[in-house]
Amino acid sequence: MLPYIAVAAVLFSLGIFGVLTRRNTIGILMSLELMFNAVNINLVAFNKFVWTDALIGQMFAMFIIVVAAAEAVVGLAIVLLLYRNWQGINTDNINIMKW
Repeated sequence: MLPYIAVAAVLFSLGIFGVLTRRNTIGILMSLELMFNAVNINLVAFNKFVWTDALIGQMFAMFIIVVAAAEAVVGLAIVLLLYRNWQGINTDNINIMKW
């Protein structure tokens, strides 16, 4: 079980690093997807080793995949709006959208 947790921890750490350091919106969305995948690995690993009969971890992982797909759609729509209005996809322009 330790290798699964180690891989998930590395993926989650890379995702957090990417979210905090990127200025590009698409890079931030990709880092969020890394974090979602790390959580999915943990859920499935814990389900395999703790609850061997139930499929609780897989059900939660499928739910997270659906939420991640919806997040990608909304995020890419925001990226297209940013690019159309300001010809760039840096996160510095997002605070201008509220006006």
